[in-house]
Amino acid sequence: MGELSALVAADVIPFSDGLRLARRRGEVMKMAGEMAPGGMAAIMGLEIPVLERVCMDASTPGEIVQVANDNCPGQVVISGARSALERALAGAKEAGARRAVPLAVSIAAHSPLMLPAQQGFNQAVDNLNMSEPAYPIIGNVSAAPLASIDEIRSDLSAQLTSRVRWTETVQYMISQGVTTFVEVGSGSVLIGLLKRINPEVTGITLGTPSDFDRFFKQ
Repeated sequence: MGELSALVAADVIPFSDGLRLARRRGEVMKMAGEMAPGGMAAIMGLEIPVLERVCMDASTPGEIVQVANDNCPGQVVISGARSALERALAGAKEAGARRAVPLAVSIAAHSPLMLPAQQGFNQAVDNLNMSEPAYPIIGNVSAAPLASIDEIRSDLSAQLTSRVRWTETVQYMISQGVTTFVEVGSGSVLIGLLKRINPEVTGITLGTPSDFDRFFKQ
């Protein structure tokens, strides 16, 4: 959802098309969840390489679980078939995870269980009229700049089954000289993750009218 908002903000697609794509994405993901039920879980206190091994050990050819969201160091979400997810939860605890908690969701987002949704979502993405971005956009899947419309379409389509590389995305932006991050929305979840990725940068939350008033008076 953040990348769709970024595409609108960068004048790649109009707001109305962003809403339609968000709706279509939800529809096809719900359908995929009904065809291939799965789940997700939050893992605290394990590094990505360790958790990747845990997921590999918990997976079988017919039951896959994988890293779905790299939120920040020590906070990762995994996703996949329920049986594989249960094995991965047990494996994560054995590997020393501080917490390993199933999430209250009905789908296995960012995993192969979303493949039934791929054709419908690809069609929606392909039907969009896109413009070249007015501002740089960092893709969720690649954690790298999306320099062309083809790259944007590819990144959007790959999101359904691929890992969200948020830690790497933030690290890339910092490496390019970004020192201030603004979170626009209800809450400060991303700013909290930002501080765990790099406590030296500045994070600003804009979620209420008073937040905006203070921001523009600075």
